[in-house]
Amino acid sequence: MLFFRGFKPAVCWMFLLGALGFGQWVKAVQLATHESRESAAVARIELDAQERQWIAEHPMVIVASAQYPLYLFKDEHGHWSGLNNDVLNRISAMTGLRFVHEESFSTDQLLERLESGAADMSTTLAMNDERKVFLDFSHAFGGAGWVLVGLAGTPALQSLEQLSKRVLVLPARHALEGVIRRDYPAIELRSVKTYGEARALVESGEAYATIENEIGAQLYPSGRLKVGHAVEGKWEADHLTVRKGQPQLLSILNKALEAFPPAELRAMRLKWLNGIAPVHAPSAWQRITQWGCWSLFIVSLFGLLSLLWNRRLAALIKQRRDAEKDLNDQLAFQHALIDAMPDPMFVRDLEGRLIMCNKSYEERLSTRFDQVQGRQLIELDVLPKETAEQLHAEFMAQLGTHKTRFSERQLTFKDGVRDIYQWTVPFYSADGQLRGLLGGWSDIGKRTRQA
Repeated sequence: MLFFRGFKPAVCWMFLLGALGFGQWVKAVQLATHESRESAAVARIELDAQERQWIAEHPMVIVASAQYPLYLFKDEHGHWSGLNNDVLNRISAMTGLRFVHEESFSTDQLLERLESGAADMSTTLAMNDERKVFLDFSHAFGGAGWVLVGLAGTPALQSLEQLSKRVLVLPARHALEGVIRRDYPAIELRSVKTYGEARALVESGEAYATIENEIGAQLYPSGRLKVGHAVEGKWEADHLTVRKGQPQLLSILNKALEAFPPAELRAMRLKWLNGIAPVHAPSAWQRITQWGCWSLFIVSLFGLLSLLWNRRLAALIKQRRDAEKDLNDQLAFQHALIDAMPDPMFVRDLEGRLIMCNKSYEERLSTRFDQVQGRQLIELDVLPKETAEQLHAEFMAQLGTHKTRFSERQLTFKDGVRDIYQWTVPFYSADGQLRGLLGGWSDIGKRTRQA
């Protein structure tokens, strides 16, 4: 009797944990049902006759896919997951396209499938001149920078100039390979199949550095590697890539991206790119192993150990949730703050490409951020050509002088000449490196009329 009396607390805790697990399972089922209902309620976009005919003739769109966490990867059940997969699922619900992934194991193999016509599109390719010869790129829907990755214990890598006469290892046909060969001939470039091989060569000392997407570089334990500075002026915009000769498919994808609710796209990016990885339920074998291990503990201490463990687990979960909430609140506040500014505001990088803007900027130039992100004024049709060329030249000159500029002037917009007060200010990184320009303008004529 004393034995069973001592075992009673353990049985109670096992029952409680089982009940909690069942509650979480019910909650997961409800969430999945809710998400499926939301997907079913997605409104279809309007397509023309040629686009509808193309979908009818192509019941499946073959997507050449290489695993690229957190953008696109296979989960423990072998199902494709990640940010880009969520985007494709949303586009599928909006258009009726059916996307089928075919796995590639290197960038080179992925490009070969697109060149040969074995695949129709991809989701993880960056844009460069070589690829634009045989590929079309959709509107951008996000992006990230490139970072230098070197060996721990060596000086932090700040620029490509530091790699002169050193070995830089990249996956074959990397997006930056052509630019580096052309602009930095002193760098000894070495090609391998995958990013994993490139990191291994840096760790072994056979190569001095490699270059990775800044998000992907943070996913792996540092070990003997160290993430350096961003490659200045090199921004990897997120595109859907389509093999040339399929204008209808490209048009359908662009229409879907244009109709994509901005709030939903921001939520997807926050879900995947802020370190929030999906939590998978443990398998049946893992649960049996856990209970088997726990049964080996002394029965008289099981209740106490379970109580301490659950208290600590609850504290860790609360701490993580609080941290995630604080981060989401900060991001929401930053977006709200810049969008609340009544005057147009923008941020441009060292090449004059747009990094950020507020709602007033979009309204004044009759455009959307996802259509102009990562592009220079001279590449767009939001201003008269002469005005765009004049402002771009001024931006580049100001980046050369590092001086601030405040001026009252007249500028020609699409709707006519305006009197404006314009300001542009260089901004710097924490280590004092120039990163771009922050600017905006006020409509003086409008202010005068209101006065």
